[in-house]
Amino acid sequence: MESKLVDQFHFSSMVSLYASNRWWSGDTVAVVTGANKGIGLAVVKRFAELGLTVVLTAREEERGKKATEKLREEGLDNVRFFALDVSKAASIKTFVSWVETTFGGLDILVNNAGVSFNDIHENSVEFAETVIKTNFHGPKLLTDSLLPLFRLSPSISRILNISSRLGSINKVRNHSIKATLQKERLSEEEIEGVVKMFLEAVKEGRWEREGWPQIWTDYSVSKLALNAYSRVLAKRFEGGRLSVNCFCPGYTQTSMTRGQGTHTPDAAAEVAVSLALLPPHELPTGHFFLGFGPYNQSRL
Repeated sequence: MESKLVDQFHFSSMVSLYASNRWWSGDTVAVVTGANKGIGLAVVKRFAELGLTVVLTAREEERGKKATEKLREEGLDNVRFFALDVSKAASIKTFVSWVETTFGGLDILVNNAGVSFNDIHENSVEFAETVIKTNFHGPKLLTDSLLPLFRLSPSISRILNISSRLGSINKVRNHSIKATLQKERLSEEEIEGVVKMFLEAVKEGRWEREGWPQIWTDYSVSKLALNAYSRVLAKRFEGGRLSVNCFCPGYTQTSMTRGQGTHTPDAAAEVAVSLALLPPHELPTGHFFLGFGPYNQSRL
């Protein structure tokens, strides 16, 4: 994954970008998962401030409702809440039906929901199945289920997966696995095969010697799979009216990092939102964005 600097995406120019390239309206629907706190909540707030209709989703209904009510108290009446647990197929099915009935479709999906059970310097895989289900299988099933509802307008529908550099292919030391994921015509079945291989290695106690990523291994594999799926999906819709990209917000001060980090969720959200709202003529697909302006951007 050879990186390059993209000079047109400077953090300092985001305000003017919004003002001069506004393609959205109050009818533009953006869905954000895992949004009752942290980066997800900050993304919802920024979308709402910019005038979009935003759906805040959260696994825990009470926390999601409280977050939504707080935003409404700040005058952001364009935020709606719906309980969604991306790790449960039934919850996804109910949510997708609600989106179709309520809005008829959507324009933007930000897959932000994710978990890790490790402290910063730990690397346990005790909850590997839950991590994979929440960080990869859940977002994949949600995305697949919502695909028929994307409006595919001239302004281009957008999927932005909040990912991590920990899921970069160069973190994989197993040459066979790396070769599979680097295939030009990689399939979803092959990605699923890699994930299954990892979970079997965990179950049998072989994972540490098989060349998987060494830091936050289960989380890294979940993001590795999410990045690979994003690349496959982007290729499927290449030349069409759906853009699929990933964004690594870096070391952000969230509950996942126990409040440690180099920047706030608001700062990370500002970048995520600027990517999600790029003008159609500047919007790439199949790209991985890392960090702050100018963004470090590469092909997935």
